[in-house]
Amino acid sequence: MKASVPAVAVWGRTAPSHSITAVMITDDQQTIVTGSQEGQICLWDLSSDLQISSREILFGHTASVTCLAKARE
Repeated sequence: MKASVPAVAVWGRTAPSHSITAVMITDDQQTIVTGSQEGQICLWDLSSDLQISSREILFGHTASVTCLAKARE
């Protein structure tokens, strides 16, 4: 039997004004990182009951963010 996974929207009632092109979740599963076509990187807090809230928007890229990866320690 296939397990069911709930869908999660990362923006609440209104969609963000940017187009999400990359998604990464941290190892502790408490932060979601999204990259956008407009060059923004957004950090989202993820609670244990799957509630998502925005934390930060990082600006500075001049091209689309199409890939995200974490750095090794």
